[in-house]
Amino acid sequence: MLILQSRDARIVVNSHGWVTSLVSQATGREYSPAGRPSPLLSLHRAGQPDNDLMAPDSASAASNGEIELRYRNGAVARVKTQAKSRYFRFQLLSLTHRENVDDVVWGPIRTTVSKRIGDLIGVVREDDWAIGMVGLDDNTIAGAPSPGDAYGMQYYVHSPDPKTLPLPAGLKEGQTFNIGGDGVSDVAFYSHPEEYFQMVYGTGCRLEPAYGSSLAYHSRDRRRPRTFTFSLLPHFPGSRPRHQVTDPVNVDFIGSGVALYACPDRDGLAVLEEIADAEHLPHVKMDGKWVRDPRGFKTDIAWTGPHDKLIEYADALGLHAVQDEAQGEYYADPADHWLGPRVGFSDGRKLTYREYTRELGRHGIKYGLHTLCLFAQAGRNSDVTPDASPKLQTVLRTKLAREITPTDTEITVDDPSFLAEDGTWPMRDGSNAIRIGTEILKYSGISDRPPYTLKGIQRGQYGTAALPHPAGSELAKLQMNCYGGFVPDMAGMLDYADYYAKVLVENGMEYIDFDGLESTLYQNHGYFGVRRFLRRFVETFGKLTNGKAPRIMGSCVFAGGWEYMSVCNVGGGANMFDPVLNRWGIEGKDVRNGLGNSYFPPTFGIQDYHRDWSVYDAENLQAKAIGWDATYMLGLSQDAVEPSGEKDEIFKAFRTWEDARARGAFTPAVKSLLRDLNRKFHLESRADGTLALVPIRELRLTSGEVTNPYAEQPLQFSLRIASPVTGLTIDLPEGGQVACDHKIEAGQFVIAKHGRAYLADKFRKELAPLTVRGRVQIPKGQSTVRVSFTGQAASPYELTVWLAEKPILLPPRTPR
Repeated sequence: MLILQSRDARIVVNSHGWVTSLVSQATGREYSPAGRPSPLLSLHRAGQPDNDLMAPDSASAASNGEIELRYRNGAVARVKTQAKSRYFRFQLLSLTHRENVDDVVWGPIRTTVSKRIGDLIGVVREDDWAIGMVGLDDNTIAGAPSPGDAYGMQYYVHSPDPKTLPLPAGLKEGQTFNIGGDGVSDVAFYSHPEEYFQMVYGTGCRLEPAYGSSLAYHSRDRRRPRTFTFSLLPHFPGSRPRHQVTDPVNVDFIGSGVALYACPDRDGLAVLEEIADAEHLPHVKMDGKWVRDPRGFKTDIAWTGPHDKLIEYADALGLHAVQDEAQGEYYADPADHWLGPRVGFSDGRKLTYREYTRELGRHGIKYGLHTLCLFAQAGRNSDVTPDASPKLQTVLRTKLAREITPTDTEITVDDPSFLAEDGTWPMRDGSNAIRIGTEILKYSGISDRPPYTLKGIQRGQYGTAALPHPAGSELAKLQMNCYGGFVPDMAGMLDYADYYAKVLVENGMEYIDFDGLESTLYQNHGYFGVRRFLRRFVETFGKLTNGKAPRIMGSCVFAGGWEYMSVCNVGGGANMFDPVLNRWGIEGKDVRNGLGNSYFPPTFGIQDYHRDWSVYDAENLQAKAIGWDATYMLGLSQDAVEPSGEKDEIFKAFRTWEDARARGAFTPAVKSLLRDLNRKFHLESRADGTLALVPIRELRLTSGEVTNPYAEQPLQFSLRIASPVTGLTIDLPEGGQVACDHKIEAGQFVIAKHGRAYLADKFRKELAPLTVRGRVQIPKGQSTVRVSFTGQAASPYELTVWLAEKPILLPPRTPR
């Protein structure tokens, strides 16, 4: 028996090599399910199903902290064990009789915890407890073995709280469902709005309805080629798993290690940072803070249009990172270093990126572009056109049975295995592309009997030239990306990591968006590929900048990317969160749960600045992001901002929120309040340095009946007119009156606040002051705002009334 103790927990491994107890030191609560012990280390044998794992039969512990695990095939694993301050460390030192062992699997460790499943990194959480696992080397990746060492997209049913969120009849815990839509549109993936539908984001842990959950990490002997079938959409109608023949990489599982931790959930991130420090794992810092530390979360800018006012806006809003969407999407190309004048202004001027980032740097603004990661497109990438690189990722390899001339369209091969399959990994494109030398060909199928002859041959495709090829030449079917191009292989991806790092430094950039980050999975090594690419990129960037780290955004977060990425501001608009109507979109709910459960910031994606926003709409965006420790990109352009009638008030309020977050003004209790979807919030900075947080009830009415449950207060309202009228009078509850004798066009507003009223255009910009008589107040209780239209003209309208609750004073705080 082996007993290890950390500050928070105690673990017991029995004489069979199984974990039989995982107990909280503080409460004595047992988190190992009764009668369901967990293997400390399992083996996966070549040729067996991925879920067929061999657990140890017996174990013996030595005084030096090592334990020997023996298996029924005669294998003996020697494992070093250590109890650290807040985690348990396990490392495989050796394994005998390993001839048929493909993978070693840490666990699966079974637990009774299931409220929040952080499958991205492998952590399960309750309100007061968390249990998780971390790989201590790049080849020890989240999850048990799976075909592509990566998850397949699907939903599963799980209620985090069966008492307050019971499952309806017909659904059961753990039941799986296909993603929605057509499987092509990103937005269409998200199709189940109910909170008990959870989307899979990784393989690090999984729900186990019978007892709670299980966690696992594994390490593969990648020196061996292997063949498997994989589908990104395993439950999608018409899904066709395709064979992938994976080329070897010189990486083994000996030396694989994990840290297993169990601690109060409030300490989960701190423990993960302690592990990163102690184990010399990636520990990326941005502006002095670890990228996973919520105290460093910030809003970024997504910029479009001319650049005249970008710096002015960023300074006014207190924002310090820009993704320049005005430059479009950049596909990787080793021959393109983004030089020349490209940053445009309204007067026709253009600056180079280097010139522009020099100016941005004086304002402390990081700047970068939207790239398509490892997508190598024909005509846009020198590794495809005019000569195909041997470092393009393959799906399978065979040989020409006989020589061909540049004009031959009858091509025979020695081995037809899997060539009849249509398309490759991503499933979006049914194209079949093969490389022979530097030429890329297309084909549509292959004969089903010898001589195996490819059908529908098209020579010299994707901008390459048709060439003669001798018998015995390698014929490689190429991996296609989801935009009809290609991707580099495991060696080539390191070249691209270096390329991106060098190009950023050449252009003075410290920010990058890797859209299409899933292209680091196309090499069929799963999260190992993700980690290998991002590690190389960050390390090369650091070498070229004396240790700086780039701000990394991406299209998704994978195990292996979690430790490097600053944010994942995907999607946007009402699909994520609607700050005007104060509600989550389906995609927002799924991303919030999927990322947040793994201690990664949720996101509202790109939230475009709307010309007709009220200041409370903009403040609500900030309030909800801070409440959820979420990030987003504020979509800005001169065309959107300048017509905005409440621009100055919005900018000032936005900056107040941004500064308050930076100085740590919001306690966990206040953040919980900010999440309330029945309220918006106003934040005031007072002369003494305190902050006053004012909850706002926003009433959207189609009549003038108003209920105010709070104290009497100044009346704030906007009246939006649906069709033209020649004038109107608004009778107020306390005998006051607002009169407008101007013609009002459809969509325009009458706005009252700060003791005055005015006619505004459809973007809330003041057109004319209006006459106000008497008190502009609203009493406690029920009252009426009566709208009378001049003459015969009348119009439907929307009356929005803002009611302020009692302010909550926030003491001044500084970042820790």
